[in-house]
Amino acid sequence: MSDGQRSPTTGSGQIVVSGLTKQYKNVRAVNDLSFTVEPGRVTGFLGPNGAGKTTTLRMLLNLVTPTAGSATIGGRRYADLTDPLRHVGAVLEASSAHKGRTGINHLRVIAAAAGLPKTRADEVLAMVGLTPAAKRKFKGYSLGMKQRLGIAAAMLGDPRVLVLDEPANGLDPEGIRWMRGFLKALATEGRTVLVSSHLLSEMQLLADDVVIIAAGQLIRQGPVDQVIGSMAQTTRVRVRTPQATELAKALREQSAVVEVDPHGALLVAGVDAATVGRAALAVQAELHELTTERPDLEGVFLELTAGKAGIR
Repeated sequence: MSDGQRSPTTGSGQIVVSGLTKQYKNVRAVNDLSFTVEPGRVTGFLGPNGAGKTTTLRMLLNLVTPTAGSATIGGRRYADLTDPLRHVGAVLEASSAHKGRTGINHLRVIAAAAGLPKTRADEVLAMVGLTPAAKRKFKGYSLGMKQRLGIAAAMLGDPRVLVLDEPANGLDPEGIRWMRGFLKALATEGRTVLVSSHLLSEMQLLADDVVIIAAGQLIRQGPVDQVIGSMAQTTRVRVRTPQATELAKALREQSAVVEVDPHGALLVAGVDAATVGRAALAVQAELHELTTERPDLEGVFLELTAGKAGIR
């Protein structure tokens, strides 16, 4: 898009959710939820099934009316944005289109309705790697291709904010890798990228920040490394030795917490690998394995959300 056609910025592009609540009869899908999403970063929006993620995104995009609280983009509600397609691109499900319409014509219809030049459809189709399928009918698209088409439609207005719900659904490993690079590049340009996903290992690679919710409430928010680091007490040292009993006794004398896994390996918490190695030397234990197991995003997520079932 040329400079003359570039979308106007929406304030800073910061997303602010404040005290957001949604009550459906006897079910509170979202409960006094507050968090921020900063420009220039990819933020992962995580939670168990039924945690209220999709309801929150729909309230952000004015598709659902909150019972209480607010959600703003650049300081304004989505409903108050002029030419919202130029401010916010959103994909809440795989793209839907007339099954007999080609991918390029689907995008041209949306562009025309938004007052965007016809050529923009070709630009975004190339952006998501669908140019070879431009003239194929939508009914022949795979789920992964429909996801890419949805992202192309979201990018038509060259928005500063992108909101995606499970964008990797239906993508093969190559497609997921492409998605990761694409979203990271958008954030590098200073755009705000909010992504809901259940692929926790992928989110650890993709996201700069995470917002974790459960039962409609905020559980944790912050940079990925910081959130994982906050659970440092879950770091363990895994040890395999024929002298497990002697080593376990020596470690417990140093206030370490020692458990035995089903395969006979010692799982040691409270001391580092060097301390375990010195204890092994002292009791002349032959080590077959000495590994530090650090928490990852999946482990932290499961620990933070354990017992907090979805309510939606």
